[in-house]
Amino acid sequence: MLADLERLKERVEKGRLREEHKVYEAIGRLKGRYSRVARYYEISYDRQNNKLEWAVREKRKQAAERLDGSYILKTNRPDLEADEIWRIYALLTRAENAFRNMKSPLAERPIFHQLADRVRAHIFLCVLAYHLLVAIEKTMQGAGIHTSWGSMREKLRTHQVVTLVLPLPDRRVLKLRKATTPEPEHVEIYNALGIPAEPMKPKKTWVRPA
Repeated sequence: MLADLERLKERVEKGRLREEHKVYEAIGRLKGRYSRVARYYEISYDRQNNKLEWAVREKRKQAAERLDGSYILKTNRPDLEADEIWRIYALLTRAENAFRNMKSPLAERPIFHQLADRVRAHIFLCVLAYHLLVAIEKTMQGAGIHTSWGSMREKLRTHQVVTLVLPLPDRRVLKLRKATTPEPEHVEIYNALGIPAEPMKPKKTWVRPA
């Protein structure tokens, strides 16, 4: 979060982000993306001096540190060393997280099929989706961007394709379908994955009255 705050601060101070509501929208997105950390920071924007600042909420942080503790991993595998147990547990957590990702945005679960071939096909798609998810994360790590699929998806959700509907006096309607302008964090992800920052060229459609 602090690294992203530094990048946002640089954009603000260099004048690449000028509109006040846009600055607050960016701050809101960061708070949403790093909700578990953002609660311990006070983030403010000084419009007159065009400065973005933040400070630790010491009392809240100290209270959390007093409650912070440890947990124990219990296993019936006495042949495993502590670091092996941890790696297996981390892998299990990663697999569960992947299925959560597939359940919501990819809509791959639950399985309602009753025929064996359809069940196998559904499982194949789940495994394929998981491989794709891991390939994307590994590509990002290779580009020096260490982020999860969930965080990446959250960043990209603000880059959308919109349709502008413009009615004219002669009752014709002009529809313009185009992508919004990508933000620097969007472009960074697209460049790392080798994807064009402009997903589609603007499309113009005329609708004439019947």
